[in-house]
Amino acid sequence: MPSSEGSILNKFLLTPAPLRNFMTLHQFTNIFPPKLRSNPVIRELYLELQHQRAADIDDVRRNIATEVKRGERQKREVVKIRQSSHNNDVAGLDMVGLKMEGELFGYGRRNRATHTRGTVHLSIEQACDSVEAQIAEMEAEIKEVLSEVSEAVGELSDLRYGRFTKSTGAEDDIVDEVLSTLRRLEAACANPAG
Repeated sequence: MPSSEGSILNKFLLTPAPLRNFMTLHQFTNIFPPKLRSNPVIRELYLELQHQRAADIDDVRRNIATEVKRGERQKREVVKIRQSSHNNDVAGLDMVGLKMEGELFGYGRRNRATHTRGTVHLSIEQACDSVEAQIAEMEAEIKEVLSEVSEAVGELSDLRYGRFTKSTGAEDDIVDEVLSTLRRLEAACANPAG
């Protein structure tokens, strides 16, 4: 039996998500210049990032539950529409494909979907158009987010090696700059659509 949508999404989106799974406090502290590593604000910053990450994980968990419910509702609607179809003209269609579709959506032999050549062709064209539009939209979003993340990572790299965009000597200004850059990075990761 294939994995359910919910278990797949949970496995790939939630399991590796907590901050502690990919960065310890020690690793986080080592990002900062050596003279600032003993500053207690770094620990507070790490704990705040950990808290924000946990809140984001809770949001993702709720969104997964919503998406699973929506998927189940869509499956019921597809079954209902196909049951209401009166045309049994399936000559020339791939019966193996129809059987796989029936097994995938969970309806049995009695409720087998019926299509005409025209409805199958139209459905395929619509699906292709939809997928192509989604791919183009996702590629644009990816380019935008990658640009924002690259910029933020570059600024964090400058911070790590002591090259600052503004020349300040005050420790508070450095902390403000780090927080500002981290907020921009977090915003870029949290809102990929821009």
